[in-house]
Amino acid sequence: MLLLTKAIVAIMMGFLFSAVLGLALVPLLKKMRVGQRISIFVGESHRKKEGTTTMGGLIFIIPTVVITLGLLLFHKISYSSNLGIVLLVFIGYALIGFLDDVLSIRRGHNEGLTVYQKLLMQVAIAIGFFYIYMKNGGQTSWVVGTLHIDIEMTWLYGLFILLILVGASNAVNLTDGLDGLAGGLSAIAFIAFSLISLTVGFEDIGIFSLILAGSVFGFLIYNTHPAKVFMGDTGSLALGAAMGAIAILTHRELTLLVVAGIFVIETLTVILQTIWVICFHKKLFLMTPIHHHFEKLGWDETDIVKLFWVGGLILAMSGIIFGVWL
Repeated sequence: MLLLTKAIVAIMMGFLFSAVLGLALVPLLKKMRVGQRISIFVGESHRKKEGTTTMGGLIFIIPTVVITLGLLLFHKISYSSNLGIVLLVFIGYALIGFLDDVLSIRRGHNEGLTVYQKLLMQVAIAIGFFYIYMKNGGQTSWVVGTLHIDIEMTWLYGLFILLILVGASNAVNLTDGLDGLAGGLSAIAFIAFSLISLTVGFEDIGIFSLILAGSVFGFLIYNTHPAKVFMGDTGSLALGAAMGAIAILTHRELTLLVVAGIFVIETLTVILQTIWVICFHKKLFLMTPIHHHFEKLGWDETDIVKLFWVGGLILAMSGIIFGVWL
């Protein structure tokens, strides 16, 4: 009963904090003229979004960090190296995204940090992750009990960590193209991982996931159509990396592919489109990521988001079954 109470309080605190913070932060960011630049390749419906306030990821990043640290300070949750790693990754990738957004705004286009600058920072975070993980006796084998997989990776596990963090963060970043799409899918995914974490004995990570899910729900007040603010790379990179870190620490890396299935599909369509154009000199989809393909077919933006949310919910429930029950 105490754990259930903690879970309810965690998601409620996250939601209320971010909802109230948004009331102050959205006008502040707008006053600072922190506006999103829209790609020339998107449709006319997106052109009117030019100048919409960005870097809104701060609305859920700040509450998540403050509430988590507050609960630790008042001994409502116990500190562990795993929680320390999640905070390191979450804050680290948020800073990468923040720098990328700031540079993009200053330069007046969508190019902020270079690929090599991002990769260097991501490698540094992965090294920190691996060091703390190994120092506290973390295992270096990839285990999937459901499929009876147990592969010892030794030092290659550090590279495995990097690939998951980079892949997950970029997947959320690619999906962040419609109002409320990435935010809603992320909230669903973190609720799923909170249930998985609490069930398999990672209470601290489970509570963190619920705080973050609640904070993202609060952010959606301002991000659903018509969006008053976008999360920017500040938010999308932080969400994806935290998702990947939690999957690694709970040893549910394969479960991540199910829970975050929509993010995976979005990323795969971009890869397939690139391969198709190179090999056959024509497009497989009208536009990628695939949510833009549906837009080109004439679907309404809100209908696409609702469809993807439902798909994300089904996959999240399937991921819980795969990650806990089977």
